[in-house]
Amino acid sequence: MKVPQFDLTRQFDGLRSEIMLAVEEVIARGHYILGPHVAAFEEEVAQYLGVKHAIGVANGTDALLLALKVLGVGAGDEVITTPFTFFATAEVVSQLGATPVFVDIEPESLNLDVAKVRPAITERTKAIIPVHIFGQPVDMQELLALSDEFGIPILEDACQAIGAEYAGRMVGAWGKLACFSFFPTKNLGCVGDGGLITTNDDALAQKVRVLRAHGSTIKYFHSHVGWNSRLDELQAAILRIKLSRLAEWTVHRQQAANRYAALLDGVQEVACQQTKGARTHVYHQYVVRVKERDKLQSHLSKAGVGTSIYYPCPLHLQEVYRDLGYGKGSFPHAEAATAEVLALPMFPEITEEEQRYVVECIKSYYKGW
Repeated sequence: MKVPQFDLTRQFDGLRSEIMLAVEEVIARGHYILGPHVAAFEEEVAQYLGVKHAIGVANGTDALLLALKVLGVGAGDEVITTPFTFFATAEVVSQLGATPVFVDIEPESLNLDVAKVRPAITERTKAIIPVHIFGQPVDMQELLALSDEFGIPILEDACQAIGAEYAGRMVGAWGKLACFSFFPTKNLGCVGDGGLITTNDDALAQKVRVLRAHGSTIKYFHSHVGWNSRLDELQAAILRIKLSRLAEWTVHRQQAANRYAALLDGVQEVACQQTKGARTHVYHQYVVRVKERDKLQSHLSKAGVGTSIYYPCPLHLQEVYRDLGYGKGSFPHAEAATAEVLALPMFPEITEEEQRYVVECIKSYYKGW
């Protein structure tokens, strides 16, 4: 049997007729940039997330960049975040001339350890970016208490976590702003790149809308130096179709995660990511922690099981950030995670038979099973 780590074709097969009709309708109408589907999607996803404003942009990286820009982050500033995340989270900080300041993670949830944020705050701290890694929210209540105490805005990196909840409220509705990615493999993915910024602040929302369109509200008249970062009409039309299925797909992911946990129960060599209290995990990835990770991955590959490593190198040890002064041992939990975390096959359409096969292959690697 072959089990892919992610399979987009199964999702498309179930939506083929709707998607093709939507694509044909957009092309026939001839309105491709900031058209009616973008406006409708922004309204629908804002309602889904429980926020006042949702602004579509070109991709998740641009979402982070524009959000930091409207918060006033620039040269000489510092932004606190996790070293265990995709590079874009810190990359956008550097692109604006600011400095990423890293804080270690919780070993069980793999999220930013909020208890370690306070010592990292300085007079130069301009924002804090919690990453809801793999679809599980960060402890937002504790983080917002710090935000209120020091007057530092929170920018949620929710690129992997659309639909996740903390204390009954969706991620994307907690921070001053939040960012989402619609990269094809995300829980809500388009057929190319796409992103979103959410906020409940009218002024910030207007600034984002201006910056995403070359700093302009009236064609050929520019109040700011902006970007060309607009969500395509075609992508918005497809995202509207998929948004209507997102809640159902989330349940399927959660069911698959529960099945993995039950099947792996008793396999002492495998530790599953733990979901902490008041948090609803949406399992963008289902990750386990194992020793001899690379050998296990090779074993699974030979058995036809697709896996991925998120992430092989923490941000503070990346070559580009050597001048920040971090070294091995600076963030031991993040460093351990990069050596041990392995993402197993996870997508809404995965079958119980496929999951049983994956776990049997894992068990076969360890002696005694």
